[in-house]
Parts: sequence; structure tokens; C-alpha cells
Amino acid sequence: QVDLMESGGGMVQAGDSLRLSCAASGRAFSTKAIGWFRQVSGKEREVVAAINWNGATTHYEDSVKGRFTISRDNAKNTAYLQMNSLKPEDTARYYCAADYDYSRLLAHERITYIEAWGQGTLVTVSS
Repeated sequence: QVDLMESGGGMVQAGDSLRLSCAASGRAFSTKAIGWFRQVSGKEREVVAAINWNGATTHYEDSVKGRFTISRDNAKNTAYLQMNSLKPEDTARYYCAADYDYSRLLAHERITYIEAWGQGTLVTVSS
């Protein structure tokens, strides 16, 4: 089991930047794909970005493409989500997730099978 600990959320103004971090415990981090998800109250949790085990493959939801960057440092057991040009519609609770299967992070119908989740961190973007 991998335990995930998120940090970096907060309240910012539209146009500002924020970097979220996902620190993982355990020896298996470097073998896991990492996803960032977000959820607004009353709506389903959806993937924002994902990265495979070695960082060679990434995915971005269309609304964040060009503004957000997912990365990882396996030597530090940490993944990141750099969020630039933030918009009010980015306001949500952001979750880090880990799974051995990269494709499962991208399949909404399989979201309940994802192996591990962080507790979530709130990002609020005001206009």
C-alpha cells in the first residue's frame, strides 16, 4: 500500500499560479502511475492530469491543457501539479491518486478501483 500526502492548495486570484505536491510513502512509488483529480461539491470526481511511472507519458483534461503541468521526481517519491493561469472554474478539491495501471486513472467507469487516494486539498480561485 502506498500512502499519499497532498500539499499546496489555497486561495488565489484568477491568473495566479499554484503548485500542488503529492508525497508518497512506500517503496513502490516509482512503479505507480499518478493522477490528479478534482471534484466540485455535488459533481463527480474527474481526472485533471495523469503521468505514467517514468514520466514518459502524460494526459491532460482539455480545459487545463497548456496551463497545467504534471511531473514527478521518483528519487523524492513526489509528484507535482503546476497550475498556471488559474481560472475560477478551476476551483475544486484536488486529489492525488496512485495506481499500477496508468489506463485506469483515465477511465471514469473504473475510478472506484484506483488503488490509493490522498485526502484532497482545496483550491479556490476568485475572480
